[in-house]
Amino acid sequence: MALQKSLSKLDAPKNITNNEKVLGANDFIISKTDTKGRIIYCNEIFAKMAGYPPADLVGANHNLIRHPDMPKLAFKLVWDLIQQKDEFFGFVKNLCADGGYYWVFAYITADVDTHGNIVSYTSVRRKMPQSAIDIITPIYKQLLEAEHSGGVEASQKILDELLKEHQLDYAEFIINLQLGATL
Repeated sequence: MALQKSLSKLDAPKNITNNEKVLGANDFIISKTDTKGRIIYCNEIFAKMAGYPPADLVGANHNLIRHPDMPKLAFKLVWDLIQQKDEFFGFVKNLCADGGYYWVFAYITADVDTHGNIVSYTSVRRKMPQSAIDIITPIYKQLLEAEHSGGVEASQKILDELLKEHQLDYAEFIINLQLGATL
């Protein structure tokens, strides 16, 4: 019996569309990855939103659903925080199997063993308010443009200036937007 090949970023759709799927108000997407970012568990809502059978998602790298509109800085922040065993809160635009997308408010944390070693990561995502999407979309576009010309460092500088201007740290900024605050 041949082993099934795991999906990778190379299997992500190339034809990106503007078709948005909207997560239900009471839905939670749950997934767990190993320390390399490979999916070891996902719930049915995740599979439904991403558009892949659950069996195809297990074993795939989570970056399979990384939308090209997402700045690399967002994922640098994720990894910097969770590898230090800190929690990450943020907004993510995910790519669907059909080329569409969906937005989520993501919470990611490291899972540790009895010795404090990271053994996996758990992410719980829920619907984000339209007001947050309206604010974060142009910010992500600006961060992406900065990355194209000056790398992640240029993107980080723009984010730092935005947070300083509003006298917020990153977590406060994200939580405030999730709660409906405006800039």
